[in-house]
Amino acid sequence: MQFSVNHPVLFVLVAVLVATVLGQSVYFLVKALRRAKAIGMDKKKLNKTMRTAAIFTIAPAVSIVISVIALSKSLGIPLPWLRLSVVGSLSYETIAAENSVSAMGLSLGKISELTAGQYVTITLVMTISIMLGIWLVPVIGKKLLGGMQSLGKKDAKWADILQNAMFIGMISAFLGYVFCNFSNLWNPVEGQSPTAGLVPVCVLVVSALVMLLCGLAMKKLKWQWINDYALPVSLVLGMLSAIPITAWLG
Repeated sequence: MQFSVNHPVLFVLVAVLVATVLGQSVYFLVKALRRAKAIGMDKKKLNKTMRTAAIFTIAPAVSIVISVIALSKSLGIPLPWLRLSVVGSLSYETIAAENSVSAMGLSLGKISELTAGQYVTITLVMTISIMLGIWLVPVIGKKLLGGMQSLGKKDAKWADILQNAMFIGMISAFLGYVFCNFSNLWNPVEGQSPTAGLVPVCVLVVSALVMLLCGLAMKKLKWQWINDYALPVSLVLGMLSAIPITAWLG
C-alpha cells in the first residue's frame, strides 16, 4: 500500500492526541475555577482573567491555521496540525522540517510525495528536538527559580537586568530569523525574489506600529481597555499585512 501524508489513520491518531490535550486543559480549568472560588477570589477578576486569556488565544489560533496551511503542502495536514496544536511554533517547525528534508536532499515546499521512512524521520526531528525544553523544566526549573529569587533578594536591580537581558536575547533570536533573508536585496538567491526578504521585515514594522498606536491610545486617550487587546491585535494585523505586502513586493 502506498504511503500518504494525509492517510485517514493519521487523522484519527492526531485527533485522539489533540482531544487528550484539550481534555487536560478543560480538567485543569475546572479545577482552577473551583479552587479560586474556594479561596474567595473576586469573581470580577476571574471573569477578566478568562476574558483576557480567551482574547489572547485568537492571534495564536490564526497563526496556527496559517502555519498548518503553509506546511501542509509538503507534510500533509495531520503532522503540522499535531505539532502546532500541542507544543510548537511556525518558526521552529519550519526550521526543523527544513533541516530534516535538506539532509535527505529534498527541499521543503517542493516535495511531491514522501516515503514512510522519510515521514517518520521528519516527525522525529520535529518532535524530539522541541521536547528538550519540557525535559529541562523538572531538571533545572526549581534550581533556576531558586537562583533568581536568591539574586532578587540580594540585588533586585541586577535581578531585573538579568531577566530583561534573557528576554531580549530570546527576542533577538527571532529577530535574526526575520532578517536572515534581507541580504537577497544585494545578493539574490536563485529561485527567490530579491525583495522576498523584505516581507517579514515589513510585517514586523506593521506589528510594531500597531503596538505603538495602542500604547499612545492608552497614554493619550486613557483607553486602558486596549491593554488586553494590544498584543493579539498587533499580531493579527501584522499577519494580515503580509498578504498585501507580499503582493506589492512580489
